[in-house]
Amino acid sequence: MVNLLKFKTAGGLESCLQYGREVAPHLQRVGATLRYAGAAPRNVIGDGERPWWDAILIVEYPNPQAFIDMVTTPEYVKVHEHRTAGLERGDLIATSVWSVSAV
Repeated sequence: MVNLLKFKTAGGLESCLQYGREVAPHLQRVGATLRYAGAAPRNVIGDGERPWWDAILIVEYPNPQAFIDMVTTPEYVKVHEHRTAGLERGDLIATSVWSVSAV
């Protein structure tokens, strides 16, 4: 799952960092792993403009049902409030893995 995150100007990053701390046990419970978290300061190839997002997170879930199991619990809904509070925009992109021979 690829997360493209644009933080709100006032306190957005802090809210998202709190979300990250509080979501960790939920990820662990469903067997998910945070594979990457980082900023997007510039494009290397492209039109040269800064991307619209501030950060990229990649989370690997064992299967699509694991994600659904995580986000449908009342405990997770409470934690999700921090993500909502911190983001101006947050695109969540479900992906699939290609084998190296398929590329």
